[in-house]
Amino acid sequence: MSVSETKKTSKSSTSNSYAKQVDSILDLMTLEEKLGQLNLPSSGDITTGQAQSSDIAKKIEEGKVGGLFNIKTVAKIKAVQKIAVEKSRLGIPLIFGMDVIHGYKSTFPIPLGLSSSWDMEMIEKTARIAAIEASADGINWTFSPMVDISRDPRWGRVSEGNGEDPYLGSQISRAMVRGYQQDDLSANNTLMSCVKHFALYGAPEAGRDYNTVDMSRIRMYNEYLAPYKAAVDEGVGSVMASFNEIDGIPATGNKWLLTDLLREDWGFDGFVVTDYTGINEMMAHGMGDLQQVSAMALNAGVDMDMVGEGLLTTLKKSLEDGTITMDAIDTAVKRILTAKYQLGLFEDPYRYCDENRAESEVFTPEHKAFARKVAAESMVLLKNEEQLLPLKKSGTIALVGPLANTSVNMAGTWSVATDQEKSNSFLDGLKQVVGEKANILYAKGSNLDYDLELEKRATMFGKDIPRDGRSDQQLLDEALAIAKKSDVILAAIGESAEFSGESSSRTDLGIPQVQKDLLNALLKTGKPVVLVLFTGRPLVLVEENENVPAILNVWFPGSEAGLAISDVLFGDVNPSGKLTATFPRNVGQVPIFYNHKNTGRPIGNSEGKFEKFKSNYLDVRNEPLYPFGYGLSYTTFDYSNLTLSTTNMNMDGEIKVSVDVTNSGNYDGKEVVQLYIRDLVGSVTRPVRELKGFQKVDIKKGETKTIDFKLTTEDLKFYNSSLDFVAEPGTFQVFVGSDSNAPLTKEFKLSK
Repeated sequence: MSVSETKKTSKSSTSNSYAKQVDSILDLMTLEEKLGQLNLPSSGDITTGQAQSSDIAKKIEEGKVGGLFNIKTVAKIKAVQKIAVEKSRLGIPLIFGMDVIHGYKSTFPIPLGLSSSWDMEMIEKTARIAAIEASADGINWTFSPMVDISRDPRWGRVSEGNGEDPYLGSQISRAMVRGYQQDDLSANNTLMSCVKHFALYGAPEAGRDYNTVDMSRIRMYNEYLAPYKAAVDEGVGSVMASFNEIDGIPATGNKWLLTDLLREDWGFDGFVVTDYTGINEMMAHGMGDLQQVSAMALNAGVDMDMVGEGLLTTLKKSLEDGTITMDAIDTAVKRILTAKYQLGLFEDPYRYCDENRAESEVFTPEHKAFARKVAAESMVLLKNEEQLLPLKKSGTIALVGPLANTSVNMAGTWSVATDQEKSNSFLDGLKQVVGEKANILYAKGSNLDYDLELEKRATMFGKDIPRDGRSDQQLLDEALAIAKKSDVILAAIGESAEFSGESSSRTDLGIPQVQKDLLNALLKTGKPVVLVLFTGRPLVLVEENENVPAILNVWFPGSEAGLAISDVLFGDVNPSGKLTATFPRNVGQVPIFYNHKNTGRPIGNSEGKFEKFKSNYLDVRNEPLYPFGYGLSYTTFDYSNLTLSTTNMNMDGEIKVSVDVTNSGNYDGKEVVQLYIRDLVGSVTRPVRELKGFQKVDIKKGETKTIDFKLTTEDLKFYNSSLDFVAEPGTFQVFVGSDSNAPLTKEFKLSK
């Protein structure tokens, strides 16, 4: 079977350069073999020896499997591929997928942390490295990027996304797809990307995972859909349907979503895969039995069934009943076969099975060094009273806390390929960076939580923090003893890796109480305390913000965590991360996000003061603790001279926005300069601010740089009540600054 000369993945095109080859295979296939191509079981990570004898192997030989996931290493994948190519009747190769979410062996910060770098070139390179490493281990398909917008930190999977803003989320979505796919999917060092979870998965009721999502179409289009569309526009090869319902119909069986919107409106021409048992779960939603929901999924536009085997086992009967058509089956099969052609698998089924690459391109010193750099650039300095940070590499430093010496938690959630034991713990990294220059004292200080059962749920998948057999008081006493001998205390506290992630929703967004008690006891010693915060979500930190002099949010930094944290603490790297998700004052403010709408009774300019009959709370200030875009540096940046090239723009015009940014502090540093707009009058209500541009710039101490942005009509467009994407004439405000509260402002008018 020949392979097409065209190697590049198409971008939102309905053309298929492999149509003739695909059709020639389709003509040879039995119905059972066609349904087999739609089946994506989990391998269970079978051993090489099991490849010939397992139940999976038998199904592959019978042509009942289109691909596998959760299998890695060249030896295992080659053994399984050999069965498909050499023992099945038609020799159709398998596609091999894995959740390569934020790196492979070289693990980068969790996506929420990575997004806080605001560095698109760096983010793209993380995906590029992940593709090189995973493909060297035999994998050719990744279930990433996850681009679900979320404004509710109770939802654990906020850790896997890029925060709350659709503009920033779209830029990251494009960067990740480019990094994985490049422009040649048949190259053996790229991965086919799968954008997920389509759609709206990040807005479940009560922040509870897998829960109902219900919102208007206008909100979908303006606030949630953009990052998925950005991935499609960038040429993403596949799309994963989400678990939630949309307009009362589960996404897995939603024809409006998977066909009308995705394919007809957006022009997507790749294939759609379900999430894990997504078809079967429609039965619990109340959509019918397995026969009914499988037909519903196929008719909606699903092409591949992950794990559930509903398409494999029921569609023959549905075809006989007339519930589905052979055309629908053939269309799905064609999409799967096309993807395999794009990946070059028909030309060489073993092109991703080069054992030399696996030995030389995975977890290399260069990749580890880049992971260290990325982790440091993603950390967010939340507070730094009296310039406590950076620290000096001298004296005695006490490192205290349950997250201080746990290498297996450093990579965070969804790090399935990471060699957890090879990750760099905070304690190990601290010792390496400090060397003989300072004395490091360590004590665990407390368990992760007072509640043993909760602790077990938050330390799953090999990420245990062994429960200390001593009493809480004994642990605390040991910590206080070393604190008294120290010049400064580093408190390594917060969430464990699996405290956030899938099926890790929380109603309490505080640091676990046992750790809060430890922190308060350390503060009472009178020694300076730096809170090194590990978290996969925005937390409630009001008490900590009031009492702790310095807070560095390190997220879960990845395989080089300890080194990267130490780089920032000692000033070898000046922190430059900015929050991409708002931190609330308490859970009662949730959902909370910067680009909200005004009410008819806005609180006005008296923020922080209660006003009766205004839209505010009785018991807490309206504004968040830390706003979107917020993050400090060891230096300071001053903004001035905001100028617009014109105050009147027509529909074909553009405006150059310029601002001077001065590094007025004592350190060289990087600043994320952010531009927001507000449409003052619209045919539908508009947000109080919307991010429309950002640049991360290096500025030396004492230096002033002029930063330029360009605004066009495209930046002013939104979806109106008819769901037309329009820019309306009127007055717009422009804001530029260091976060979403940017104070510098100018106005311009858009005319017809």
